[in-house]
Amino acid sequence: MIVDVMKPLVGISCCRKEFGVFGMVNHAASDTYIRATDQVVDAVPVLLPANGGCGDLATLLSRLDGIILTGSRSNVQPCLYGGPPHAEGTPEDEMRDGVTLPLILAAIANGVPVLAICRGLQELNVALGGSLHQRLQDLPGRIDHSTPMQPSSRIRTGLAHSVSVTSGSWLHRQAGATVIAVNSLHNQGIDRLAPGLVVEGVAPDGTIEAVRVATAPGFAVGVQWHPEYDFETNATSRRIFESFGQALRVRGQSSATAHAAD
Repeated sequence: MIVDVMKPLVGISCCRKEFGVFGMVNHAASDTYIRATDQVVDAVPVLLPANGGCGDLATLLSRLDGIILTGSRSNVQPCLYGGPPHAEGTPEDEMRDGVTLPLILAAIANGVPVLAICRGLQELNVALGGSLHQRLQDLPGRIDHSTPMQPSSRIRTGLAHSVSVTSGSWLHRQAGATVIAVNSLHNQGIDRLAPGLVVEGVAPDGTIEAVRVATAPGFAVGVQWHPEYDFETNATSRRIFESFGQALRVRGQSSATAHAAD
């Protein structure tokens, strides 16, 4: 008898963005996250709306096998980490924050695998009690981590600086090296590291580039760069998604074993 094996469901966080001539609000996530989930994680992508307090976390976590927290032009609201107001014109997404921050805490508590990317890493840090630098390029001794304003996507998403990888860490196992090169498309970054997070990689200027939740019962990691942009050509980027996919299946096998024993 042939038994169909259901693929895992992966929730991908959306942002509220205006599209079209009338500026209609949409809930959107980049196609790159969808393709990485389809092609590497081998899971079914499910877009999670940025609907603030209307997000039903219990229902989501009862159905989802993992969560990808995406990057975005918007930034986490400073009031959520005790920071000063953003400079005028800095994009925020209050409705996304209203879903992702409590979702992070609930997912970690329930052992649901979490892969946090760029803004997602910043959300992870804030949700667990950390704070953010709002403009790294304005800090003494820091390099400019922001998106190169170039029409060429190859230049915008190309490798921009190195990251020193913590020896023996999760990232070290994926990269197989203690120094890697990454792209860089962010203004903000971790200031005060949240309790429970451990550093997995650091940029040459001291900016934290990768973290892991040491206290999580399951897989919960974050990277400040965008592995979804080059997973087709960069081995480390691909292994990051493969590692996430493996965590989904390990959790699925554990859940199946537990149900069989009931």
